[in-house]
Amino acid sequence: MVIKYIDLFAGIGGIRLAFERACSQFNISHECVLSSEIDKKAMETYQLNFNEWPSGNIYEITDIPEFDFLLAGFPCQPFSYAGKQQGFGDTRGTLFFEIERILKKYKPKGFLLENVRGLVSHDKGRTFKTIINILESIGYGVEFRLLNSSSFDIPQNRTRVYIVGLLGTIPKLTIADNMGASDTHKYKNKNQLQYSLFDDKRVLVKDILEKNPSPKYFCSDKFITYLKKVVGNDFSKLNGIRLIDYRGGNAIHSWEIGLKGKCSLEEIRFMNLLISNRRKKHFGTHQDGKRLTLDQIRTFYNEPNLESLIQSLVIKGYLSEKDNTYNPVCGNMSFEVFKFLDPDSISITIVASDAHRLGVVQDNSPRRITPRECARLQGFPDSFALNPNDLFAYKQIGNSVAVPVVQAVLEDLFKSNMSFFGMHN
Repeated sequence: MVIKYIDLFAGIGGIRLAFERACSQFNISHECVLSSEIDKKAMETYQLNFNEWPSGNIYEITDIPEFDFLLAGFPCQPFSYAGKQQGFGDTRGTLFFEIERILKKYKPKGFLLENVRGLVSHDKGRTFKTIINILESIGYGVEFRLLNSSSFDIPQNRTRVYIVGLLGTIPKLTIADNMGASDTHKYKNKNQLQYSLFDDKRVLVKDILEKNPSPKYFCSDKFITYLKKVVGNDFSKLNGIRLIDYRGGNAIHSWEIGLKGKCSLEEIRFMNLLISNRRKKHFGTHQDGKRLTLDQIRTFYNEPNLESLIQSLVIKGYLSEKDNTYNPVCGNMSFEVFKFLDPDSISITIVASDAHRLGVVQDNSPRRITPRECARLQGFPDSFALNPNDLFAYKQIGNSVAVPVVQAVLEDLFKSNMSFFGMHN
């Protein structure tokens, strides 16, 4: 038995890797007859690992060899205005339409699609309903699961939707939805840590750290000097801390480390009060908080030095003034690390834009996580070759999939639908 498959929106090949590993578990021979990707740097990494240069833009692919299975981690695009006018029954103008086009034309036996969890709730669920309806109208039975990678031996809080379909029959799956904790911080309590679905161990951030990372990943002396102003010489106090200006709570802000100039204790207290109060609903429903007037500020900070304090912070660049309203000037992009992971917990969701600024404290030394550690947080084996350019490696890993989760879904699909795939117990 040989399963011929295609790998669309292939990225660096995370879904393909999972598919090949799942096939190997059942001694299924497999052959990729087409891969498609448009990012040249991702294509370089794909070539390194699969000895294959993917075809380009999916819009230009019109002739595909016969195949049995379709893989696609397709980008989530809002449906077109034209589609909405037609009762959410149209996907023209979206990349999903290309999947629809190929499934209609070639009718493979099955498929696996992966996407962000927000696809399920986008536009009050109507986008997802449209996708499922279209897949069913082509002739596929469809099942989907929302799964968190932290339940699959990966120390990362990453929930994604996995959609599987089989031609002419509803696929059986034994894996149940598992979205894990809504907040990574909840994993700090060891009793709330998710056990793996398959054994009794917990994999934590400390388990994926390299023993001797390159010095280039360690924080600069200047940044360490800033950090010392808040935590002293015990850098373990950074575990689980965000360095971010527009959130309160478990965070360190630019005014606390004096990034734009040293602040007095009273200025720091005021800025922290402003951050924690400006998002309160009685000031408005703006997502990241509202600009506040002096009268509004006095409801939570009514000290006689308020105006001089504000003026000092405006001069230093921590506050902006516009039409007699005030707002923090958020400088989180200036930080070498925006989040220090807790070694005894799990990572926040890795994303392409910020993967290179995740940090960890190891042997009391603050540093950024390495590309290899980032790949381990996605479940890639160390044998997987990363792009030699760190910047591209981080971005590609952040854009990829949690490999063991995809593998588990596919193994479940094969095992629970053996007769469909021509296999025997």
